[in-house]
Parts: sequence; C-alpha cells; structure tokens
Amino acid sequence: MPANVNKFRKNTYKQKKNSQSNDLEGRELTWTSLKAFFKSQRLRKSVGLFFLLLSAYLSLAFVSYLFTWTADDVWLDGRAFNWALLTDSSLEVSNMMGRVGAVLSHLFIKQWFGISSFLILFIMFLTGFRILTKYRLLPLKKNFYYSFFLLIWISIFLGYIIPDDKLLILGGRFGYEASAFLNGLLGVIGTAFFLFFTGALVVILRFDPNFHAIANAVSGLFGRKQEEEEEETEAGENTLTPADDSLEEDDGDSGLPDPAFQLENGDDHAPVPDEDDHTAAEVELDTDIEPKPAKTGEDPDWEIEVADGKVSGSDYRELDDPYGSDDHEGSRTELGEYDPTLDLPRFQLPGLDLLDDRGSGTIHVNKQELEENKNRIIETLKNYAIEIDKIKATVGPTVTLYEIIPAPGIRISKIKNLENDIALSLAALGIRIIAPIPGKGTIGIEVPNSQPEIVSMKSILASDRFQKSGFDLPIGLGKTIANETFIADLAKMPHLLMAGATGQGKSVGLNAIITSILYKKHPAYVKFILIDPKKVELNLFSKIERHYLAKLPDTEEAIVTETREVIRTINSLCVEMDNRYDLLKDAQARNIKEYNNKFINRKLNPNMGHRFLPYIILFIDEFADLIMTAGKEIELPIARLAQLARAVGIHLVIATQRPSVNIITGTIKANFPARIAFRVTAKVDSRTILDSGGADQLIGRGDMLLSTGSDLLRLQCAFIDTPEIDRITDFIGSQRAYPDAFHLPEYLEEDAAVSDALDPSERDAFFEDAARLVVSTQQGSTSLIQRKLKLGYNRAGRIIDQLEAAGIVGPFEGSKAREVKIKDEVSLEQILKNNL
Repeated sequence: MPANVNKFRKNTYKQKKNSQSNDLEGRELTWTSLKAFFKSQRLRKSVGLFFLLLSAYLSLAFVSYLFTWTADDVWLDGRAFNWALLTDSSLEVSNMMGRVGAVLSHLFIKQWFGISSFLILFIMFLTGFRILTKYRLLPLKKNFYYSFFLLIWISIFLGYIIPDDKLLILGGRFGYEASAFLNGLLGVIGTAFFLFFTGALVVILRFDPNFHAIANAVSGLFGRKQEEEEEETEAGENTLTPADDSLEEDDGDSGLPDPAFQLENGDDHAPVPDEDDHTAAEVELDTDIEPKPAKTGEDPDWEIEVADGKVSGSDYRELDDPYGSDDHEGSRTELGEYDPTLDLPRFQLPGLDLLDDRGSGTIHVNKQELEENKNRIIETLKNYAIEIDKIKATVGPTVTLYEIIPAPGIRISKIKNLENDIALSLAALGIRIIAPIPGKGTIGIEVPNSQPEIVSMKSILASDRFQKSGFDLPIGLGKTIANETFIADLAKMPHLLMAGATGQGKSVGLNAIITSILYKKHPAYVKFILIDPKKVELNLFSKIERHYLAKLPDTEEAIVTETREVIRTINSLCVEMDNRYDLLKDAQARNIKEYNNKFINRKLNPNMGHRFLPYIILFIDEFADLIMTAGKEIELPIARLAQLARAVGIHLVIATQRPSVNIITGTIKANFPARIAFRVTAKVDSRTILDSGGADQLIGRGDMLLSTGSDLLRLQCAFIDTPEIDRITDFIGSQRAYPDAFHLPEYLEEDAAVSDALDPSERDAFFEDAARLVVSTQQGSTSLIQRKLKLGYNRAGRIIDQLEAAGIVGPFEGSKAREVKIKDEVSLEQILKNNL
C-alpha cells in the first residue's frame, strides 16, 4: 500500500510538472507568434503599400498647395496645430486633398522646409517600393543621406536668396530663420561662401569631378585663342624669319618672336619641336596627369618624357629615375600612387540587403535540456566509477560543449572510451569527446542541440569582425561553439582542402568562401578560376565573368568543365606562376604584397613588363572525378602550385567527396595545412582528411571541423542559398565590366607539339595495320597495338602519335582510351590512300 501511495504521489508530481511546462510552452508559442507576425510578408507588404499611397497622397496635396496656399493660409496662419482643425466641418479649404492635405502641406512647405519638402516624398516612395517589392529601385541608404542634405541646403539657400517672409513657401520658415541666423553669424558674403562650400563638397563626394581635365580643357581653349590672335598679328606685321640676318643683330626688341620658340627651362631658352611633336609645355602638363591603367591582363602603355627629348623603355636601366626626371621623388609625388581600380572607378561592392535573414542570430538556451544532459552525463560516468569535480556548458548554434573536470586520479583514456555509452544515454547523434581540450585543463563533450540554429551568411558578413578585418583575402566560414563569428585569411592558410560525404555542405562552403571575397574585394584585386566537373554547382557565377573570373584566351566559357580544358588551365596557371616569380625576381620582392606596393608607389617601370598582380584563387569542385579521369596530369601541377604559388598570390581551394588515400595523396596533404572536414561515413575517411578522427561523428548540414595543423575547431558553416547568389551575381553583372575575363598565359600541350612535328614519310611499317586494328575495334589504345601486333611499348606509342597526327584517333585523355574518329574501314581506306 505505501508503495502505491508513493507511486501515486510521483505521478501527481509529474502531472503538475507537465502542466507547468505546457503553460511555459504556451507563453513561448505566443511570443514566437508575435515575432513571426512582425516578420511576416503580409505585414511587410502592408507597410510598403502604406508608404507608397502616402507619398502619392502628399504629392497631390503639395502640388495643390502651391496653387491654393494664399486661400488656405487665411485660416491656417497663426493657429497652432490641433485635431480640431481637422474635424471642424465649417472650415472650407481649397486644397484638392481636403483639410488633412492642406494642414500637412502648410506644415511641411510653409512652416518647415519649403519646396524642398518634395524630397521627403521621394524617400518615402523609395522606401515603400523597396518594402513592397523587395526590389531596389535606387540605393536607399545613399539617397537618404543626399536627400536629407539637399532638404536642409535648398531650404537655407532659398531663404538666403529670397529673404521675404511673405514667400515662405519657397524656403520655408526653417530656411528663412536659418539664413537669417547665418547672416548674423557669418555676414551675407560669408553665408554665400558657406553655402557654396557645402554644396561643392557634396558634389565632390557624390560625383568626384575631374577638375584637372576641366582645367586642361579651359587652358587648351584659351591657348588656341591666343595662338590664333598671334598668328593674325604676325600675318599683319610681316615679321622677320629666323633666316634673316637682322635677327642676329637685333636684341630681340624688334619684331614678335615665334611663340613656338619661347620655352623657359630655368634661365635658358631651348627650341622645341613643331606641332606634330609634343611641345615642352605639353610635356610638363602630361607629367601632372595620372596615366590611365591598361586593360586587365595588359601592361599600362606609359611613355617616359623629359624636357630635351623622349626616353624609351629600352633606356630605362641607364637612368636613375624610372620616370625620366632627375628629381624622381618629385615626379612620383606629382603622379601620386597608382590606383588599380581606375578601370572600374564606380564599381560598388554588393550590399547586405541582397542576403536573406535566417534564424534569430541569438542562442536560445533551453535550461531544461541542459540540466537533463548534465545529469545524464554525470550518471553515466558514475556508473563506471568516474567522479567529476565541476561541469559547465557552452551553448553554440548547433552544438553544446560540456566541459568537465574529473576528480584527481581519473585517467583521461577511461573517459574517452565511454564515447558510445554517453551517446546512448543522451540518445543523440554526433557525440564527440575532446580529451583534453587544448589549452585547458578540462575534457570536452560535444552534444548536438535538439533545436539547432541556422547560421546565415548575412550575419557573418554583417559582423564587426568581418567588416573591420584587415586580411588580404578574408573568408567568413561560420560560427564556433561559443557562437563567435569565425573569419580566416586565405592568404595565410595558404591553401584549403575540403572533403565530406554527399550533401553535407561542401558546395555551400565553396559558395560562402566566394561570397565573402566578393563582399570585400574590388575586381582589380582578385580573380577566380572555377573548375566544376559537375557543370551545375559553380555555374551560378558565370554572370561575373568579365569582373572576377580568369580563363584561357581561346576558350568561350569561363567555368571550366571538361577534363582536357582543366589540364590546360592548371598548366597555364603554372606558367602564370613562373612568370610572376620572374617579375618578383626583377623587382627584388619576396612576395606579391611587396611587389604590388612597389608598383603602386611607381617604383617599377611598366615598360619593363611590370604590372599590378591580382590574387588568383583556383576553386575545384569534385576533385576526385578529375583524379579518376586524368590522374597524374592533374595531381602533379596541383602539387607544384601548392608548393610554390603562395608567394605570388595564387591560392587553391579544393573540394572532394571521396577522401580516400588515392585521391588525397601524401603530396597534396603535405601542402594543404588548412583542411575542412564535413561529415564522412567512416573513421578512416576522417583520418585521411584530418589525420585524426571526429569527422565521422558530425551531424551534417554544415557541421564541420577545421584543422589548421595543430588543433581542430568545430564550426557551423554559414548558409547561403541559390536565390541569394543569383541576386549578388545579378548586382555585380549589371555594373560596368572589363572588356573580357582575365586572360591566363597560353599553354601549348606537349602531345600537340609532337603531333605537329611528325612527318608522314617517316611512318612506321605497321602504321596501316595499326590503323585498321584501331578502327575495327574502335579502341585507341597503345597496349592494344602492343599486344595484337607484338610490338614494344615505345614503338606502339610512336604509332599512336602517328595515328593522332593523321586524324584517326583523338588526343590523349589520361587513363581513358583515345577517341577513334574514323567509324568505318571504308573511310579509313580513303584516308590512307590520300595520305600516301
């Protein structure tokens, strides 16, 4: 009986506890519903429509007020605003939008800002249109700032030039009072200077006008007029020629000297060339003009000129000054630093409004879940006689880290071996034990949250850590267990290897890395080479081809998909690497940063082949497929780039879903110290990627481990969806671009060179037999010819080269057999007869 009573009491306690938790869940549900209502699309569309209609209503009211203000101000002037004015039906107004329109127009136009109040309606319309349609008609933030300035400036300006309180509708009472205050403070002329300065300042900030070009145009115009007047004077007065003897006897007072011979160089007078050549005055003028940068991939076409002639690029090494002046520091100061962005001076980086908000961005701590997990961990350890002194929890977006301090005398390996038992007690997938945590005297147990949070790409890019980062190539990967934004510098990694099973987040990780750089770097500073054997993952970035992508000169598509083109592209990148090392050697620079600093400071001569070097990042998706089809032809140049390319600004990001040892070889792993592992199915795959376990215990959906050599860091990868990438690439692609993509150096394949060098008269005696064998079997294989014709491997290889030169088989395709271009023996006999 007592046992039943106790059982009844326990059940009653559970029912009360459940009822309390249900009430708590109901309150959370209500608060969640309220937040969802404010984030709903219906509310957004309603607010946007309200702003649009309000701007239209006030526009009609303002326009009507400009014609009816004299009649309506009879009863509005001198009255303070109150609701009685709107509800008094005895008051008749002339404004077409009624008493509300008349009162609001009177306030905005006459009492406040005058006719510049129309700018408020302009911003109101842009805001409503943006909220309603999610389409950015014009940049809202920038136009808001400029409109606010013009609202104030125009009001004060009109109040200044029309200081009549009877015409307050032009500048408004604000403009009238503000101009009167400035007149008393600065004086009438001082106020004019103030208004001119502030207006000109905004014009400079907004449009960046080229005053130097304007001055050149004006001076050129006046210079032509002066020359015409002097020519007319010379024709009328019959001036002496230089060949006349009287010119030598005269002291220079008689006759008009030819202006073409009047160039002062210090205290001397030096002759200058005719109009067909650059005059010395033009030389001095040209040194003040900053030379325009050349097209991408080309060297700037600069000429070095001095007062007594022109110095070509070949004479560069004979001069102390690379810019052809004894006072080289003065010349550099006049020219200023070279700006790589001058080809696209008005290029705008994408805004955060192109990205979607996902999740709340804050961690919701479920204390009940934390308490239950803590008790289960302690109970499981107690079952194996393991005592704990202290335990604490750190809650992340998808995983909670429980740090425990075991009692003295407890062996760490004993806790490590209980990984499966703890996972069983917690009924959770993805339990990982870190024993011990590096840098701490604790043992970590990572437990997935029951309700994980999505880490949006917008939250990463909007963080202060990303916005204020001074990294050369900043990439926002995601958030740590402590919910801290993790930003890394790809230039210091310097290469990145990503691996994981299908659907675990590799492609999203690649998109996150590319998006991070697009949000931080101008197209002049970085170029991408995108290799996508699947043909669909990276194709989203084809719209930014002429801004950010690099390709071979003879290819149409910038996204490389075919294995043959991949081999050519990677080998071409090796040629680019060698060329860059030659430039660094000539410039006596150790890395790309030092080299570009010298070029920007104009210490390197473009006529000597020097140019600004952008970073080049090679992205490869599905690396395993390339290794299977091309083998060493891919692996060797990749290994060479990984070993040498870091110093010249070439970096690699490689992703694969097959992290086996024949794909990720020791040579590749040795040169990829930074590796990212998404979830894999087997522990051996985790060891292949990270040299340690753990990746097989991840929970997927962007959960990843980052290895930087010494320790592992668990991150939740930032999520970016296809529509967001579409909006970003559309925004970049709609802007002015370079004439073409960045061109890599041409690469001549060795097989092609060998094929072209083959002479038909030197064909092997078994050439025709081998041709008939290949066509009949439709297999272009060296080993087939070797076996069937009983030849050595070298001779069979030469025959295959001869068959390729004759157009019977296609080029070498790695481990695959060559394509047989001739499909029947009749066509073959015709070819053999014609080639004899």
